[in-house]
Amino acid sequence: MSVIFFIMIQRAVNLPMKIVFKPIQKFIQQEKSAGLILAINVLLAFIWANLSVGIDYEDFFHQKFGFFFNGKLYFNYDLHHWINDGLMSIFFFVVGLELKREFVAGELSQPKKALVPFFAAIGGMIVPAIIYILLNPSGDVHKGWGIPMATDIAFALAVMSLLGDKIPLSLKIFLTALAIVDDLGAVLVIALFYSSDISTTNLLLGLGFIIFMYSANKAGIRNLWFYALFGIFGGWVAFMLSGVHATIAGVLAAFTIPADVRIDETLFGQKINKLLLQFNKLDADNSIPTLTNEQLHVLDMTKKVTNDAIPPLQRLELLLHPLVSYLILPIFALSNSGVNLQSMSWDLISQNNVCIGIFLGLLLGKTIGVSLFSYLAVTLKLGSLSPGLNMKHIFGVGLLSSIGFTMSLFVANLAFEVDIYKVESKIGIFSASLLGGLLGYLYLSQFPFTSVPKNDKLSELSDKEVDNTHSVAP
Repeated sequence: MSVIFFIMIQRAVNLPMKIVFKPIQKFIQQEKSAGLILAINVLLAFIWANLSVGIDYEDFFHQKFGFFFNGKLYFNYDLHHWINDGLMSIFFFVVGLELKREFVAGELSQPKKALVPFFAAIGGMIVPAIIYILLNPSGDVHKGWGIPMATDIAFALAVMSLLGDKIPLSLKIFLTALAIVDDLGAVLVIALFYSSDISTTNLLLGLGFIIFMYSANKAGIRNLWFYALFGIFGGWVAFMLSGVHATIAGVLAAFTIPADVRIDETLFGQKINKLLLQFNKLDADNSIPTLTNEQLHVLDMTKKVTNDAIPPLQRLELLLHPLVSYLILPIFALSNSGVNLQSMSWDLISQNNVCIGIFLGLLLGKTIGVSLFSYLAVTLKLGSLSPGLNMKHIFGVGLLSSIGFTMSLFVANLAFEVDIYKVESKIGIFSASLLGGLLGYLYLSQFPFTSVPKNDKLSELSDKEVDNTHSVAP
């Protein structure tokens, strides 16, 4: 009876667990989920910032935390600073991993395919900056020229995914490649123009750690804990103290992570088949739920062989991507999106063009820059679009790229020290991102993708085989 009772309890517990966690897993697997969670946190931040009861929004994120050592206080920063310089370093680390992967084996590794999204990204950075500078030619507000240069890939892909089958994989790849180059440009802008009071000693120390990690990569060290130890307590801390923004350490550290494998695909298949045969030959009593020591040994070897076949870079990217998308970026959005409308001085806002400069820079600058530079790249035969894509689709991508959000908010916090300028930046970013996303969705829904005509080779395949050919991601 006790056994039956135990089984009943176990099933009773597992049933609600499945009911709760299966929908969560399915939600996380959808690419639009990250954008939806970000949007919810933006809304929560706005509501919190305008509440007159409970914990004050600004006071909460300005609480200071530090570390006492030997009677002295170190790294005494407020919570907002820890989020933007600490947690966001992990975000930039993942950005660096994506950049390296794209340069090594992705869209950016093939010059002919990469040139059009590359030029599109360059245009999408230059034109918005020019528009902002024309409206804010001097003074402290001039520093915000880097804000409208960025694209938020999570939001942009989330909007594009809402269109379903109307959007081809090739257009999503184009937008992703554009956003990755855009991220690289934003990292360079932050490093060169939004760092101050540089400590040469700490900067050289940080670079020394990065060079050491890169040398370890070339020496064959693949232990991820090794790179975590020297990346965090070496590179990140040194950059934090150098005056160069700490998130740059995340990008540089990512480029030191090994992207090669110990065993290639052919050898991996041979070893796995051999281990599988060994496992099947081992005697086992199926009535016993545990495994024998020999079976455990074979499984451990299988795990080792599998790890040797996966590049550490991709293992880290897969491990950290959910953490960044569903925890770090939502926390960043919550801590940076609050706008208290009651405390705003509309007269002061009307005296400068920060808000309108960011709004027009993102909405018009991004759309014009992406479309114009893509057109020039194709016309001058510097690159070519994927089959089936045309400039109508690229114009829609330009509209979606005006969704700046995460990176734009990040740069705004670096560009301005005056609170009213930060508030104006948020209004401009939110307005342009919302309108750009809406217009991009409506526009692309009017121009469905035209399938590429089958060539002679493909015509010999069945319709099902053709569908499978086009559904494989590169």
